[in-house]
Amino acid sequence: MQRKFGFSIESEVIQPQKQFRVLLIGDSCIDKYIYGTCDRISPEAPVPILRYEREEYREGMALNVKNNLESFGIDPLFITNPEKIIKTRFVDSKSNQQIFRLDEESEVECLGYDLPQDNFDALVISDYCKGLLTTQRIFELVEWFDGPIFIDSKKTCLPDYAYIKINEDEYSRIEQKDNPNLIITKGSNGADYKGKNYPGIDVGVYDVCGAGDTFLSALVYFYLLYGKIETAIPYANKAAAIAVSNFGTYILNKQDIDEIRR
Repeated sequence: MQRKFGFSIESEVIQPQKQFRVLLIGDSCIDKYIYGTCDRISPEAPVPILRYEREEYREGMALNVKNNLESFGIDPLFITNPEKIIKTRFVDSKSNQQIFRLDEESEVECLGYDLPQDNFDALVISDYCKGLLTTQRIFELVEWFDGPIFIDSKKTCLPDYAYIKINEDEYSRIEQKDNPNLIITKGSNGADYKGKNYPGIDVGVYDVCGAGDTFLSALVYFYLLYGKIETAIPYANKAAAIAVSNFGTYILNKQDIDEIRR
């Protein structure tokens, strides 16, 4: 682990801003929200009727990671799928309750081997299993990259030489539960790393959509800033708490980041 993660900063005082260089690879989608009023059931079938009011579009999955990295001042080199993936959520505007989701997915071509040769401070993989990254390709990327690697993936077989961010449901399905670099997110109960729990923040949960992306972005930034994953995790917990306090795919703003740093 130390061979790949030899980056070290002793002080936990925020240092003058460095322009970190990050390579981000992952699946992206557009999150479409259709809002309306739902106050009756269809006479044709036992389904709610949504009276259309408005719609919104937001960037999701790895695009959400990219946007939140940019909020922290990191402009990543981003490799993603050009193919269209749209997740449409139908939402009752009175309760903000999601009623139904419709996914439109084109077949995604696997990542090729023509990769940038720049010197990056970190590699971030945001894998939603849409076809851009196979298990073999993830292992090859880990072998190829010399530096800190952060992976958020729904796959069940993942490499040891990377920080793996997964939630409790994903942890129940992975093969290598003894992987020493697992960061297991647990909602309001924070995150576990190497047998230690890093407490979360108890907030009113409005929407969990994209909170894992926000956690990952903050984890990467504060690791690069401080050089210690143990220092970065509490900041990532705070960032995720802000995300779930807002509806839909959320991008951190300056006020949010000031709050996270306190």
